[in-house]
Amino acid sequence: MNIKSLLLGSAAALAAVSGAQAADAIVAAEPEPLEYVRVCDAFGTGYFYIPGTETCLKIGGYIRFQVDIGDEVNDANGGDWDAWTRGRLAVTSKTDTELGTLTGFLAIHAEASQDSTSSVDDPFYFDEVYLELGGFKAGTYLNWWDANDLPGELDDLGSNRLTSIAYTYTGSAFTAGVQLDELSFEPGVPNDSQNFGVEAVIQAALGPAKIEVLGSYDNRSEDGAVRIIGSADVGPGTFYLAGIWSSDPNVYYSSAEWTVATAYAWNATDKLQIIPEFQYFWNADEGTGVFESSGEDYWAAGATINYKIVDGLSSKFAVGYSDSSEDWAGIVRLQRDF
Repeated sequence: MNIKSLLLGSAAALAAVSGAQAADAIVAAEPEPLEYVRVCDAFGTGYFYIPGTETCLKIGGYIRFQVDIGDEVNDANGGDWDAWTRGRLAVTSKTDTELGTLTGFLAIHAEASQDSTSSVDDPFYFDEVYLELGGFKAGTYLNWWDANDLPGELDDLGSNRLTSIAYTYTGSAFTAGVQLDELSFEPGVPNDSQNFGVEAVIQAALGPAKIEVLGSYDNRSEDGAVRIIGSADVGPGTFYLAGIWSSDPNVYYSSAEWTVATAYAWNATDKLQIIPEFQYFWNADEGTGVFESSGEDYWAAGATINYKIVDGLSSKFAVGYSDSSEDWAGIVRLQRDF
């Protein structure tokens, strides 16, 4: 065998070995492409898809600084003013289903002030937490007595946050709903400590005017209340008129047997809104637990001023006078919404 043949054979052998090694080599897999957050515009602004799902999520809330002003408004030391702060974090989830939109909502609150932060074991609490599917809603949330009242800060038209289940039908100009509320009381409270209440509401929009009729029955006290609120666009603002009748003090309304309230939300500029309010009460409860014809009649009046400083930052000033207590009271608030 000559040298030329030997070299050619060696080269062929090396090529075969190199080919076998190349066939057995481990090739690194290409990295999976990242799934960036996608905007979800099916339910309005602020929603985004949870990666890997068809559920849309929205995160919001506010930071509030407020000073309350009034006679002995500070419970801790009897002072006539008190400053405090609140943080709110709200999370909303929405998904389209064959039965309608599935919604989950929770809002966490926490208050802090020099008077309370050292003595409150757990300042965080659920302000509202509920689920909805189509027209059904269940959870703990502000009921119709609180969710739909006058736009100022001074009226007394009912306020409740109850654990409830409701169904609401919503049409183009007509809405109707019914709700069952849990009414829970501490042991030793007269009548049953665990009971229920019923609410029913009808709302209608007639061009620039809106009207709402709300009725509720407290099964524990066997009393109820009816409230009517109407509003109409008038000039550069909206005029409101409300009235309540309550058979006797109950969980839905207990301030007086009759009351009428009015307000006008005047949009002075794009940033400034001024809301004067007035309310009159007949046959107020004077501690007897029932409304009597000899009960106290009194009135309250005041004004709320809302001013938008910049996008996301607003201020509120409210001051009012109560004929019953013959006292002035008010608030000063700064709030950053996001």
